[in-house]
Amino acid sequence: MAIHCIKMVQKIPVALDVAWNFFSNPANLERITEEGVGFSIVSKHHSDKIYPGQIIEYRIKPFAGISLYWMTEITNVVDRQLFVDEQRFGPFDMWHHQHHFKEVGGGVEMTDIVHYKIPFWVVGELANVVFVKNKLRGIFEYRKNMIGEIFR
Repeated sequence: MAIHCIKMVQKIPVALDVAWNFFSNPANLERITEEGVGFSIVSKHHSDKIYPGQIIEYRIKPFAGISLYWMTEITNVVDRQLFVDEQRFGPFDMWHHQHHFKEVGGGVEMTDIVHYKIPFWVVGELANVVFVKNKLRGIFEYRKNMIGEIFR
């Protein structure tokens, strides 16, 4: 079935080092994720700074209070430019999330690019149209608003 893509771009009025230090700390992901998703980091042995090969484990409750396990690996880090997380176990058949940072006038342009694939063939594709795509967009919109609040 199809690979889907979401791209979000946001300008943040801070220095590149400030943005990088915030987003490269996995613990801050909880701060910018809405409570309704039931997101929590459950891994015990990870650094407060991302590094290639780092495994981060989560629990999420995307719908109806159903708790799901999700494990991602940080597969690529280019200091102050980008990092990539990829799902190793979890709700998607594929999840590849790029985080790009670029210094621009007045701050930093942050770009998220997510490629994902839904399991369950036609049923999964229908779920994407009806629910998943909108839920993911909502999560990223919430993050965008929270980031705006944190860094205003």
